[in-house]
Amino acid sequence: MTDAYRNRLEGGILTLGLTLPADAVTRLLEFHALLVKWNKTYNLTSVRKADEMIDRHLLDSLSMLPFIGSGALLDVGTGAGLPGMVLALVRPDLPVWLLDSNGKKTRFLSQVKMMLGVDNVTVVQHRLESWQPEREFAQITSRAFATLSDMVSFSRHLLADDGRFLAMKGLSPDAELAELPPEIKLLAISPLTVPGTDGQRHLVELGIQTPLKD
Repeated sequence: MTDAYRNRLEGGILTLGLTLPADAVTRLLEFHALLVKWNKTYNLTSVRKADEMIDRHLLDSLSMLPFIGSGALLDVGTGAGLPGMVLALVRPDLPVWLLDSNGKKTRFLSQVKMMLGVDNVTVVQHRLESWQPEREFAQITSRAFATLSDMVSFSRHLLADDGRFLAMKGLSPDAELAELPPEIKLLAISPLTVPGTDGQRHLVELGIQTPLKD
């Protein structure tokens, strides 16, 4: 099935219009193989079929790649490394922190980091709201993390003043946007088209409102 997975992944990358490093597809497929293997025992994701993981996990995560900048990235509630590990594999120049409170998921990510030599990744097992690293992040991503207001309130202390929240959502989250505090500004909502998947996908970009100077 490896050739079928490669063809499916390469076709999806082409449809997304992405240009990736020469070894990116091979590294993504190595990650996919580990995810399929570990998922049988540790239930890392509700998607059970290996071919569906190509679309619903790898390509879905890659769809946000054009929106990723150059500053340090924190993926909150990363789970099985989605989208953080996927982004790290195709952007070896990008320092990525993967944070999750679930021990079996962070152990999986540590194994991926070691086996695939993902040197630009740091895996952290901790609750988001109480994690106090001695640094801030230019980009904070989430793919399946509660509401926008929860994401902001739990991780606001980790975002640099000129940083961005990048949240993947299904339908455009108008009700969630209305619940955000006034200091959080909407930068953009971008529709995403993910090959092999149904339903709407949107990327929501949020920033911090700069106070007016007297």
